[in-house]
Amino acid sequence: QVQLVESGGGLVQAGGSLRLSCAASGSILEINVMRWYRQTAEKQRELVADIAPGGSTKYLDSVKGRFTISKDKNTVYLQMNSLKPEDTAVYLCYASVQSHQSFPTFSHYWGQGTQVTVSS
Repeated sequence: QVQLVESGGGLVQAGGSLRLSCAASGSILEINVMRWYRQTAEKQRELVADIAPGGSTKYLDSVKGRFTISKDKNTVYLQMNSLKPEDTAVYLCYASVQSHQSFPTFSHYWGQGTQVTVSS
């Protein structure tokens, strides 16, 4: 099977930075898109950043210029700078993965989530 394990969340003051990591492991043949979402109790889950296999990226308007998504082999990162209190959320990693078990289809996998709290 495939697992996504996240790390890097925590508490930071407004204006600070954090770097999230999400490592995919298991019987992976190919990874398609990788994404970071975030969710709060008050808001629906929203897509924060997206990186395609070729490296092209997309961002939520409110994080453009502050967040950067990148990847290295089976790990995706989210560098978050100039953090604001409204960035406080649980951040979840997503990947579309073709595994030995799912071949030739791609299946959806989620990380467990990591809490990011930005104090004012």
